[in-house]
Amino acid sequence: MHPTTAGRLRLKAGLIAAFTALLATGCATQQASYDYSAFRQSRPASILVLPPLNSSMEVEATYSMLSQVTMPLAESGYYVFPVSLVDETFQQNGLHNPGEMHGVPLAKLHEIFGADAALYINIEQYGTSYAVLASESRVTAQARLIDLRTEQTLWQGSATASSAEGRDSGGGLIGMLITAVVNQIIESSTNRSHPIAGITSHRLLSAAMPNGILYGPRSPKYELEATPR
Repeated sequence: MHPTTAGRLRLKAGLIAAFTALLATGCATQQASYDYSAFRQSRPASILVLPPLNSSMEVEATYSMLSQVTMPLAESGYYVFPVSLVDETFQQNGLHNPGEMHGVPLAKLHEIFGADAALYINIEQYGTSYAVLASESRVTAQARLIDLRTEQTLWQGSATASSAEGRDSGGGLIGMLITAVVNQIIESSTNRSHPIAGITSHRLLSAAMPNGILYGPRSPKYELEATPR
């Protein structure tokens, strides 16, 4: 075989192998569809939201997030127990922090509140970070929905939102520096984390999100989804 021909064949074989590996990697990194079989069998109608655990350094994170979880859940078709009343009930019974509240046995929660399911949230990030060219407020949270009757996990997910989303980084170095100064003034003079927590809450707990919770019985879209997302 001519040396040039042999080289072309080796190059072609190498390209095919590389392309095959790329396809395999792409398939492996695609987000798998969530298994909603337990969720569909449970059919929860009411949700008890426990005050979120706070793994961040910001003390206001728990109640900032808690104050913004009712809307996406209600809009998704669920009855949500009033979060302030739930928190007050825990407080009156000697449980004064989310860690203690999350430790209450599921059967006891069902006995006291009569809810179908309980939502456990953990705030992993909350607050503003400052850098020379990029200051941002970021909120990241995870959630688990547990059936209080069977103690089975029905769904779990996570979401993040940042004030840096959609910012234009163009304009050269001078433009980037000016933008960074303006953003840092805004981030430091206003509580940007609170509205960002609202966006995170919406992404985490809205039924319209990919691999999010299913629509509840108060929604006109209840059980209209033929397949899990």
